[in-house]
Amino acid sequence: MLPDLQMRDHLRLRKPHPCGSYEWTVVRLGADIGLECKGCGHRAMLTRRELAKRMKTNLSQKERESKPDPKGLS
Repeated sequence: MLPDLQMRDHLRLRKPHPCGSYEWTVVRLGADIGLECKGCGHRAMLTRRELAKRMKTNLSQKERESKPDPKGLS
């Protein structure tokens, strides 16, 4: 399944970048996904399918799911 992403999501990939960081930020959405390394600032472009294979977790999605609904609805 292809990942459901939003701008500025923080992702953890399966393999580290050469700088040692596993975490990336989404900076572009479209057919290709633009990512920026949180360790060194390097930017990379991956297809959605390639990102789905390399992605371990979406850290921002976990934060969104853990926050309560502001209107009190579940």
